[in-house]
Amino acid sequence: MAQQVKRAFRYRFYPSGAQAAELSRTFGCVRFVYNRALQERTRAWYGEQRRMSYGQSSAALTQWKKIEELAFLAEVSCVPLQQALRHLQSAFGNFFAKRANYPHYKSRKKSRASAEYTRSAFTWREGRLTLAKMAGPLDIRWSRPLPEGAEPTTVTVSRDSAGRWFVSLLCEDSIAPAPAADTAVGLDAGIMSLVVLSTGEKVANPRHERRDRARLAKAQRELSRKVKGSANREKSRRKVARVHARITDRRRDFLHKLTTRLVRENQTVVIEDLAVRNLLKNGRLARAITDAAWADLRMMLEYKCAWYGRELVVIDRWFPSSKLCGACGTVRESLPLHVREWTCGCGVTHDRDVNAAKNILAAGLAVSACGGGVRPQRESSRTGRSSVKQEPQRATAGASRL
Repeated sequence: MAQQVKRAFRYRFYPSGAQAAELSRTFGCVRFVYNRALQERTRAWYGEQRRMSYGQSSAALTQWKKIEELAFLAEVSCVPLQQALRHLQSAFGNFFAKRANYPHYKSRKKSRASAEYTRSAFTWREGRLTLAKMAGPLDIRWSRPLPEGAEPTTVTVSRDSAGRWFVSLLCEDSIAPAPAADTAVGLDAGIMSLVVLSTGEKVANPRHERRDRARLAKAQRELSRKVKGSANREKSRRKVARVHARITDRRRDFLHKLTTRLVRENQTVVIEDLAVRNLLKNGRLARAITDAAWADLRMMLEYKCAWYGRELVVIDRWFPSSKLCGACGTVRESLPLHVREWTCGCGVTHDRDVNAAKNILAAGLAVSACGGGVRPQRESSRTGRSSVKQEPQRATAGASRL
C-alpha cells in the first residue's frame, strides 16, 4: 500500500536582475532577524534567567520594523522572517532536549543563504511559481516532473557559494513499496572500495575529491594571491566554490544511484554503526574518509528503506566483523589495516573486506530474526580456547533495527 510522504524536489533557476536583488535583500534580512532574535533570547536567558517564546520573538520583530534604522525589514516579505524565528525556536527546542548544541549565529560568508516561503507568500499556477514581492515567475529548469497533481506547500530558495540559485518545492507524494525480494545484503564500508557487499562484489571508490585535487589546488593558489576585498578575489573565490560544487554534485549523484540499487534489489540491508567523527581524528585518513561520505550513504539508505518497505539493520560498531572468522567463529587478536587477507587457524583464507561484509550480514539476520543482541560462540585463534572465558575476546553483535 502506497504511503503519503512529504518530499522535496530541488531545481535550479535563473533569476532576473530584479529578482536576484530582491532575494539577496531577503537573505540578508533573514540572517539579521535570526541573529538579532538569538541575541535577545541569549540576553534574556543569561541576564534574566527568562526564556523567550516564539510569540515574544514575533512581537519583537514587529517592533523592530518600526525603528527607523531597521525600516529595511519591512521592504521584504514578512513570511521568510517569521520562518527564521520558527527555525530558531526549533533550534532552541533541540538544545533544551539535549539533541543539539546551543544555536550559533549565522555568518554572512559561511552560512547558507536561503529563505523559506509558506503557502501565503507564493503563487503556484499552471506550473509557474511566483514569490511574494516579485512581478513575474521564476525561470525554473524542470529537470524532473513534480508528482501528478501535487502542489507545493513550502518553497525554499537558496544560493550556494558558487553563485548558483536553487528552489526546493515541498510536496505531498505517494510512494508505493517496492516488490518484495528474498535477498539480503551486508555492507562493509571502506576506502579502497567504497563498499564491499556480502555477495563478494566490491564497489570501487570513485575518489571524487582526488580526481579534481589538482584543479582545486590551482584555484586555491590563485585565490591566495588576490588582494582581500577586490573584485578579482571574489572571482577566484567563485572559481574555487565551483570546483567544490562539482565534487559534491558528482559524489551525491553516485551515492543516490548506489543506494537506490541496493534498496531495490534487497529486502534487508545490514550496515555498521560507524563513528565517523571519531574516525576523522586520524590525520592520515581524514581526507579520504570525508571524500567517501559514509554518513551520507547511511542517511540515504535510511530514508529509502523507509520509503520502499525495506528493513535496515545497523550493527554495533564494536562488532569484530573483520577479525571474526566466518567459518569457525574465532576472533583474531589483532588485524592491522595493511593486512588485506588472512588465514584462520581452521585453514580458511579470508579476504578482509568480503569476510567482514558476510559477518555483518550474518549478525544482522540474527538480530532481525531474534529481535535482540547476538553473542556468537567462538574460539580465540591465538589460544584455541573458548572466548566466553576470556573477557578481552568477547564481542557483542548488538544491532538496532530501523
